[in-house]
Amino acid sequence: MTREEVFERLTEVFRNVFDDDTIELSETTTSKDIEDWDSFEHINLIVAVEKEFSIKVPMGKVTTMKDVGEMVDIILQESGAV
Repeated sequence: MTREEVFERLTEVFRNVFDDDTIELSETTTSKDIEDWDSFEHINLIVAVEKEFSIKVPMGKVTTMKDVGEMVDIILQESGAV
């Protein structure tokens, strides 16, 4: 799985979780860039990401990721693509 493929799938996850078809992700997208991305929605987002990519995100990484670029890195690592 390439980084671009992860971004495409991740964008759909974000759009579904936040019910917003206009969301466009970049490496530097953070919770400040998406209006409804609060701590509760962060958990929903992680659950949706885990389901979409068939991975388990370690709790330490859930709480420390700073942006979508780090989320993509974690997905690639946990899925064995890296």
